[in-house]
Amino acid sequence: MSGKAGYHGKILNIDLSSGKSETMAIPREDLDLFVGGQGLGMKILWDRLKKPGVDPLSPDNLLIFMPGPFSGFPVPSSSRTCVVTKSPITAPLKSDYPHASTVTYSNMGGFFGPEIRFAGYDGLVVTGKARVLSYLVIDDGKVEIREATKFKGMRTDAFDKAFPAELGDRSFKTVYIGPAGENLVPYSSILHTAGRAAGRGGAGCVMGSKNLKAIAVRGSGQPGVADHARFLAALEKARSALYGTAYAKSWAEQGTARAIVGNSNAGTESVRNYREGTFPEADKIGGDAARRDVWVKDIACYCCPLACKKSGVTKGKYGGVVHDGPEYETGVMLGSNLMISDMPGLLKAITTLDDLGLDQISTGNVIGFLMEAYEKEMVDRKFLDGIDLKWGSVDATLAMIEKIAARDGVGRLAAKGVAALSRQIGQGSGKFAIQVKGLELAAHNIQANQPRGLSYATASRGACHMSGDNIPMQNRRAMLDSTGMCFFPTFEPALEEPMLALLSAITGREYDKAEFEKTGERIFNLEKMFNYREGFRREDDRLPDRFFEDAFTVGPRKGAVLDLAKFEAMLTQYYKDRGWDPETTKPGAAKLKELGLDLK
Repeated sequence: MSGKAGYHGKILNIDLSSGKSETMAIPREDLDLFVGGQGLGMKILWDRLKKPGVDPLSPDNLLIFMPGPFSGFPVPSSSRTCVVTKSPITAPLKSDYPHASTVTYSNMGGFFGPEIRFAGYDGLVVTGKARVLSYLVIDDGKVEIREATKFKGMRTDAFDKAFPAELGDRSFKTVYIGPAGENLVPYSSILHTAGRAAGRGGAGCVMGSKNLKAIAVRGSGQPGVADHARFLAALEKARSALYGTAYAKSWAEQGTARAIVGNSNAGTESVRNYREGTFPEADKIGGDAARRDVWVKDIACYCCPLACKKSGVTKGKYGGVVHDGPEYETGVMLGSNLMISDMPGLLKAITTLDDLGLDQISTGNVIGFLMEAYEKEMVDRKFLDGIDLKWGSVDATLAMIEKIAARDGVGRLAAKGVAALSRQIGQGSGKFAIQVKGLELAAHNIQANQPRGLSYATASRGACHMSGDNIPMQNRRAMLDSTGMCFFPTFEPALEEPMLALLSAITGREYDKAEFEKTGERIFNLEKMFNYREGFRREDDRLPDRFFEDAFTVGPRKGAVLDLAKFEAMLTQYYKDRGWDPETTKPGAAKLKELGLDLK
């Protein structure tokens, strides 16, 4: 296939309203400045949503599936696809626009991103709204929109089994939504291979608003590289840094679940709706317990030596096949955060959430909030449709999950997230509504971890644990999510030099560490400008009161609590170091010029 070094130089644009599709050239400057993945997706969103306040659930919103320049090459751990869109869950405290919200970017592994590149594209952009529930089939240059009404309401596990038969070929790589996405739950997710998800920020809700049940992609090509000899040499070094190493084996042994016990012992885990940082029964749901009692298979994404995805079987009342988990986020948000230490029950909740297509993090946060409100008698069983939502109750948790996905009864309000719930309940419940900009926090508590508080407060998509705890980390991670490489292998220092060499050899643009981080800074600033255009200001970079008022009462960090004055001073310094106005947080003209962001 023809194209530019490391790229095909085009995206596939599909308008579901008209039924038309077309390829669109990507300007070389955009490839150089924004790379791919999160960065290039953000640039496309900025350029095409020129007016602030577009309704995220309108046909005008873009749903962008963007791999990176590593995608489709045998670069270790480079399976990631970034799904970029305007979020249906976030909102500023004040704005001139009723539908103001942040950008969101949700990152998933698997095989979908590389297949987009094999099909001849550097990304997919979906706009419009299909007349009826539909799915997309992309087979190299052939694009079809087909009716999917017979799949309406189908859960993701059943759909993942039925869809290949519908396509008549198992070689297609697919993404899809569950009932939650069809029902427009604002924190619904997009699933891939039944257990990998683009979960954060409501990408599944946007997909549902477009009447799009699924996308299937198959391709037979690959972009070229700028310097083949250099590429092969760097590839060998990258493989040597990971394959067969103790580091890779540790990921294969426990994945992220190894942190469930470790973070609890450190006092940085989300426990009882973030009231505490230590869960005394963490060992019952951690990696050792899962390896001993549940997992029977380790599964890897495309070209990945880490194999951190797990599957297995549980027995008893909540027994069944486990597609994934516990991972750290899922194990904590549905385990420690809800005081659940029953491993089969926890895994039943994880499996059910994926099956319905709900974001595990936001859902666990919402249920934890309601458990606390119920404990404090701010809501009663009538409000909860008869559910006895006590701490540690697996049955009550499963009942709430079903209610939320169906938007049934109390689930209609709970589906809107903790910010909406706290406004409805009142009674001071906003103090323990754990969200920033409308997006619920992840599984890392912060009374004893102020840098992670900075990440939650300043991340572009709302409360995000993956954004980075300081400016250099934020810049690097924005860039990393633009390459297609997974975050997990980058903890291995020996990978840095070959990763930069690979990126240079593939794209023909020279990247050293400084250029890598500057490109990430450019991407992060563009996201900030998108949010600023929507009406987000300093007052929106606000953490919940709990972290400044409720000191831990148990564990090794007993007594830990954030100091509000120190945190505000840290924010002020952060904005100054970013080159942003510390009062409004608007990026300064000098900073934008330095980064080559001529934003019109």
